[in-house]
Amino acid sequence: MKKSLIFVLGITFMLVSAACGGDEEATSDNGNNGDNGNASSDETYELQFGMQPNTQSNEYEAAEYLADYVEEESDGQMTISLYPDAQLGDDLSMLGQLQDGSLDITLSEMGRLGEWVPRSELLAVPYVIEDFEHIQRVVYDTEFGEELRNELIEEHDLRVVDSAYNGTRVTSSNFEINEMADMEGMNLRVPEAETLLDYAESVGASPTPMNLGEVYLALQTNQVDGQDNPLSGVEANSFHEVQDYIALTNHVVNDNTYVVSEQTWQELPEDLQQILNDGIDEATDHHTELFQSEEEELIEFFEGEGLTITEPDLDEFREAVSEVYPKYLDNIGEDAEEYMEIIDEARE
Repeated sequence: MKKSLIFVLGITFMLVSAACGGDEEATSDNGNNGDNGNASSDETYELQFGMQPNTQSNEYEAAEYLADYVEEESDGQMTISLYPDAQLGDDLSMLGQLQDGSLDITLSEMGRLGEWVPRSELLAVPYVIEDFEHIQRVVYDTEFGEELRNELIEEHDLRVVDSAYNGTRVTSSNFEINEMADMEGMNLRVPEAETLLDYAESVGASPTPMNLGEVYLALQTNQVDGQDNPLSGVEANSFHEVQDYIALTNHVVNDNTYVVSEQTWQELPEDLQQILNDGIDEATDHHTELFQSEEEELIEFFEGEGLTITEPDLDEFREAVSEVYPKYLDNIGEDAEEYMEIIDEARE
C-alpha cells in the first residue's frame, strides 16, 4: 500500500452503499465512482515532500508556506510532511520515488529532467537562458514547454506544476575578472556536471570538479583559484571569507520546479488537486521573492565585507560557450535546432 497517501474510512462507506444499491450516490459527476471528484469529508490525505536543502534554506521556507496553505485551505483534509536535508536521497533518487509513487512532491531544476526527456537539458546549458522570466516563458508559454511537460506526465509520471527562481550562478575568485581573458588558465572548481565543465573550458579556465564540502579549504589554500555558485551559495558556504572577488558571469539561471507524482495527483479528488495547484503557485511566488530579495541584499553585504563585484561584458562569454552547443543538439537529435529556435524566440 502506498505509504505516503493515507486514506481513512470512505472505502467501507462505498462498499455499504454499493451493497444497498447506492450506485448513483457513489458515482461522482464525472462518472469515476468518486475518483477525482469532490473529496469525501471522511478521507484525509498526507503528502510527503522531499528536498535536498536544509531547514535554514529559502527552499524549506517556501515548502513550509505550501504546507501551511494546503492545510488551511483544505481544513486539514490534506497535509504535507516535509523531509529536508536529503533525508530521502538526492534529487534524482527523489524523482524516481515520485515515479513509483513512494514520494509525492520534490524540487528539481528543469534541466535535471533531461535524465528522462533529453531536450530538457537545453535549459541548463550556459547562456541558453537569459533570466528567470525567460525560462518561465519557455516552460509554460511555448509549444516546446507544453510538449515537454506532457511527455513527463504521460511517459514518466512526473507532473511539473510551477517553477521558482533559485538564483543565478556567478564566479568568485582570488583575482579580479573584468573580461573573459582574465579567466585564462585559472583553476575553477565546478560541480561534476557536463554543462558547467563546458562553461569553464569554454571561457579558458581549467575545470576542477570537487565535492562542495571540500571547496572552502581548497579556496583557502589556493588549490583552486575560484568557484561558481549563485550568490546565496557563496554566502551559505562562507566562500566570501576566502575570496576577494565576485564576477557576475551569470552563466546559468537556476530554477527550482515543484514536481508532483502523477500517481499522487490522480489519487487526489479534484478539489484537493486545485488546492495543491494553487498552493504551489503561491509557494513559488514566495520562493522567487525570497531569492530575488536575498540577491539584492547579498551584493551590498559582500561589498561591505570588502569584496569587489565586477560585471564583465558577457557577449564574449556567450559566444565562446555557444561553440559547444552543437554537442548538445547532437545528443538530442531530430528537431534539436528547432527547439533552440523556440527557446531563443522566447527572449524579450
